[in-house]
Amino acid sequence: MRGMVRRTRVTKAARRPEVRLPELVAHTGGELVPDGDYDGLEFRDADLAGQDGGGARFMDCALTGCALDETQLHHARVIDSVLTGIRGVGTDLSEATLRDVELVDARLGGAQLHGAVLERVLVRGGKIDYLNLRKAKLKDVVFEGCVLVEPDFGGARLERVEFVDCVLKGADLTAATLVDVDLRRAAEVDIARGVGRLSGAVISHAQLLDLAPVLAAEMGVRVAADD
Repeated sequence: MRGMVRRTRVTKAARRPEVRLPELVAHTGGELVPDGDYDGLEFRDADLAGQDGGGARFMDCALTGCALDETQLHHARVIDSVLTGIRGVGTDLSEATLRDVELVDARLGGAQLHGAVLERVLVRGGKIDYLNLRKAKLKDVVFEGCVLVEPDFGGARLERVEFVDCVLKGADLTAATLVDVDLRRAAEVDIARGVGRLSGAVISHAQLLDLAPVLAAEMGVRVAADD
């Protein structure tokens, strides 16, 4: 129809964190304590495995090379902080809040962030296996140059989330809600479940071809060879 203008919807870019740490003081306070208050501290090569910091607040902190195996950080608040080279299996960050946080070169397995809130978070480099983000809320989050193996986004809400040079293997998007999610620059996108929830995401033409078999299966379309 003459006079009609076709408008292409623009995907909103994620806002990245801008963390500027003050001069830090080395943490010498022993083990983490529940509901502890940690402000302007540097945790370097600390063994925090098995410790309980549930409900603690980390403000303007740096955690570098720390071990977080089975560390309890549920309901913790991590704000304006940088976590570099952390490692651990079974780290519990369920229902935690991460705001203006950089997570760099992490090596984590089975990290529990179900029900967590992530806002202005950059995950750069490293590898995270079996990341549990069920029913989490992610807003302005960037996964860059990292490997995510079987991440679980079941029931989560992702808004302004970008995957840049990131490998996504066996992702579960069951019942997830995606708004302005950009997958175009991901190095690999493999959706194991919930591919139908990609409404609200933008993908490249090549990714569409790669996902076609999974999309067909999700829609119940049978693909057969020509007679």
